Amino acid sequence: MIGKLSGVVDWKGSDQVLLDVRGVGYIVHVNDRTLASLPPAGQAASLYTDLMVREDLLQLFGFLTLFDREWHRLLMTVQGVGAKASMAMLGALGAEGVARAIALGDARSIQSAPGVGPKLAQRVILELKSKAPAMMALGGTMPAASVVEPFEAAEPAPAKRRTPAAPPPVSNRAAFSADALSALVNLGYAQGDAAQAVMTISAENPDADTATMIRAALKLLAPK
Repeated sequence: MIGKLSGVVDWKGSDQVLLDVRGVGYIVHVNDRTLASLPPAGQAASLYTDLMVREDLLQLFGFLTLFDREWHRLLMTVQGVGAKASMAMLGALGAEGVARAIALGDARSIQSAPGVGPKLAQRVILELKSKAPAMMALGGTMPAASVVEPFEAAEPAPAKRRTPAAPPPVSNRAAFSADALSALVNLGYAQGDAAQAVMTISAENPDADTATMIRAALKLLAPK
């Protein structure tokens, strides 16, 4: 099982990248967000990967974070959601956006992904709404793919050395959300209610830290 690749970007297509890993080229399918975040050809990159195996086909799908990859796997457990639909949803919304839309029952956001219709969007929400809070809690603990220095052969170095690209910054929002969710659950709130409150606050105030999220969530969860 190939779980991660680190190498040099040889070529970028519309939905895939050719990654040279010590002389072996891997074609890795990526979504729009991942493709836009990857460096240009000649620079180093790392991707977490998921290998899809069929009788006549092997395909690698690449992700910048483990959180993205785990959501890809979870989305494909839904009947009717294949790799193409999953990548479309993650490309349109990002892993955090998908988690938020599912927890809030926001089918319209799910439908914004190319090729995802209303019935499929509703099915995704119905089948994954109970699982979204647990995935959200894991989000703050999952790392982004770090860029590793490409392998240098024992030969004279080329005139122009390939420079590794800096790894993309990891958003603190997932960590803040996970901490806030944990605190609310520890206070006795149901995980589903707590997750919905945290995601609502995160959507309304993307810059909120853990303490701000907890205070705002407590107001939402207070008895009317």
